[in-house]
Amino acid sequence: MDIFFYIILFVIGSLFGSFYTLAVYRIPKRQDITHTHSYCPNCNHKLGILDLFPIFSYIFLGGKCRYCKQKIRPRYLILEILSGTVFVIFGLLLGLHYNTLTIENVAEYFFLALYFTFIVLISGIDKENKQIDKMVSMYGIVISIMYMLYLYIVEGANIYRYGIYLILYIIVLIFDTITLKRYAKNSYLTGTLLMLITMVVFTGEYVTASAIIVTVLALAIYQLLEKLQEKKSTHKKEKSNNVKEKISIGFYLGLSNILILIFALFYNNYIW
Repeated sequence: MDIFFYIILFVIGSLFGSFYTLAVYRIPKRQDITHTHSYCPNCNHKLGILDLFPIFSYIFLGGKCRYCKQKIRPRYLILEILSGTVFVIFGLLLGLHYNTLTIENVAEYFFLALYFTFIVLISGIDKENKQIDKMVSMYGIVISIMYMLYLYIVEGANIYRYGIYLILYIIVLIFDTITLKRYAKNSYLTGTLLMLITMVVFTGEYVTASAIIVTVLALAIYQLLEKLQEKKSTHKKEKSNNVKEKISIGFYLGLSNILILIFALFYNNYIW
């Protein structure tokens, strides 16, 4: 019976993955993500029901739009598969079984799915647009407060610890408001800080600190390889005159955080 249960989790995860691709595209454009019908971003044709099956539609259509024959980016298929896989991994690591479901482990899974949604959206938008979207940050704060209330009321967690996180949220939001008034634009720094606080609430200090360390090391190696490539390039002078591309720190933080979280859950359940 468990195999069918995890197939259902994979299907749900792939549906979320399909939603993620839509949301990452529409949120920066401030388009509706819940009521507006899905459409092809190239020809704007509304998609039919046969075009919206996660994974299968992409395969059966040969990776092309049914109407304009424009190639669909492989990231749609990849994100749907990865999302379905992560939903299954979370279920396995939290010990979800069809016959032993409890309110506690279902609630933990529910909040973990909400958090994964936050990470994918904020990381995906940062990867595509080099910005930490404020709407997604607000979503992260809302689910953080919901999670902290759940931990305090149901599991009797230390309220003082989470009170500190709420104070940090308020301080960063005040700083963001001052920055917005002064420079008339959202601050990437405050967006990253809000992301880090949300990461700490859901994954803890150690996982978040590890994600920061891995991100710093990965970016340092990336910068080193880039400089070595520039030295070998015959167009070194031309490249030096170009503006450096902004690094998507939020994307790397989110990716590192999820990978380390999965490792931590696996370690606690199967090794420790």
